[in-house]
Amino acid sequence: MCCPVSAEISTKGLLALRGQPRQSRWITLDQLRIDAFAAITEDTAPLHVDPLSADAQAFGGTLAHGFLTLSLLSTLVYDIVPRLAGHTSLNAGFDRVRFVAPVPSGSRVRGIFTLETLEKTQAGQLAVLWAVQVEIEGADKPALVARWLNRFIPT
Repeated sequence: MCCPVSAEISTKGLLALRGQPRQSRWITLDQLRIDAFAAITEDTAPLHVDPLSADAQAFGGTLAHGFLTLSLLSTLVYDIVPRLAGHTSLNAGFDRVRFVAPVPSGSRVRGIFTLETLEKTQAGQLAVLWAVQVEIEGADKPALVARWLNRFIPT
């Protein structure tokens, strides 16, 4: 883990991260978190919330939602990249997202982020492209892989 919330990095410092995979802390996706996500998104499919359902039994227990795993990218990236001085970060979407392997309830996941590109755009904004992988502790395949776009807007 790298960065307290108050930490800052310069544009030059961010650029120096290009091509260097950086790992976040591990986060546990326990049933309590899965149930909370199910409630807030109204996705209460038995596969996620009912360990005794036939769907869950087929996987040996409940699974985290793919979108829950994806939503953790915001907090995981804060572990490895501090705030960019003089800028506000905005999520600009994804070029690609693939859910590669299911995440069983109780698993620990972490993000691996590699800065691929950083380009200046209009009005002094910075466009950033991250190659992202979310690993499942002890698993051969990642939970997801993605190409994530962020914008840094001058403040």
